[in-house]
Amino acid sequence: MADVTDCAFRQIIAKYSRHGKNGGGPDVFWTEFVSADGLASKGKDKLLINLRYFENERPIVAQLFGAKPVNMREAAKIVADLGFDGIDINMGCPDRAVEKQGAGAAHIKDPELAREIIRAAIDGGGGLPVSVKTRVGYNKNESETWIPEIINEDISALTIHARTRKEMSKAPAKWERVAKVVEVVKKSGKEILVIGNGDVLNLEDGRIKAKESGADGVMLGRAIFGNPWLFDLDKKQEDISIKERLSVMVEHTELFEKLSVGEKNFAIMKKHYKAYANGFNGAKELRIKLMEARNAKEVSEIVFDYLRTYPLSKRGI
Repeated sequence: MADVTDCAFRQIIAKYSRHGKNGGGPDVFWTEFVSADGLASKGKDKLLINLRYFENERPIVAQLFGAKPVNMREAAKIVADLGFDGIDINMGCPDRAVEKQGAGAAHIKDPELAREIIRAAIDGGGGLPVSVKTRVGYNKNESETWIPEIINEDISALTIHARTRKEMSKAPAKWERVAKVVEVVKKSGKEILVIGNGDVLNLEDGRIKAKESGADGVMLGRAIFGNPWLFDLDKKQEDISIKERLSVMVEHTELFEKLSVGEKNFAIMKKHYKAYANGFNGAKELRIKLMEARNAKEVSEIVFDYLRTYPLSKRGI
């Protein structure tokens, strides 16, 4: 997710979900998506911050988007040189600016170009596994026509969002569509992992959806907002106090500022505050103050003031 799954966010998840430890997770990280055209341009250095990662995040996959095979090939080469464990091509993003380039969900309307892009990524990646994230269709469910086009190429995995581009994220995800994609892939005879995506609430919900659809795994997006403990099997959500949640929010902010200073706007962090400061007494008032913060120091002061002045008995925990 652009401006969400950056390095600071992944570091917080790796730490508090005990990534790589017994009972911890997740199994794999994806970067926020990055423009292949941008990486192939003279101004690529400005985008490299979006591909920053640390060893404790492995396995980590770089997600790219683009509609020019020559640039996708070059971007894939850069990703390989940076030491990533895989390349993922976003062919499902509904953002108009992305689609205007012929990328994201626009690929669904041009399968021939989509296949060229996949081949370019495989060629440039020098042996790295290449996967695709997409939707079941553009205006309607096109699983039986669109999916066969993608899996005709040598991809390792397919993440399928159980909505069409037209549905955006407004309609409920229909996981029977994921089951249909699983069926299509199995009939192809190819060994391609199918990862379901859409409205997965937590790990247990993910297991249920995977079992019912036949998917090999699930991808979590919005469920991780404000909840970096999500993948820790030993951590019960009810045991996370407001103080702990807000302390991690401050830590996240400080890390974002440290890793992104001079390169990313501090306002990017504020979308996380809506998730961290939510569901308890005084949260609304706290969020209003957090939205006015200009740096990590101010965020820390606002949180300290809340914890000091708001009665424990009124916080809800």
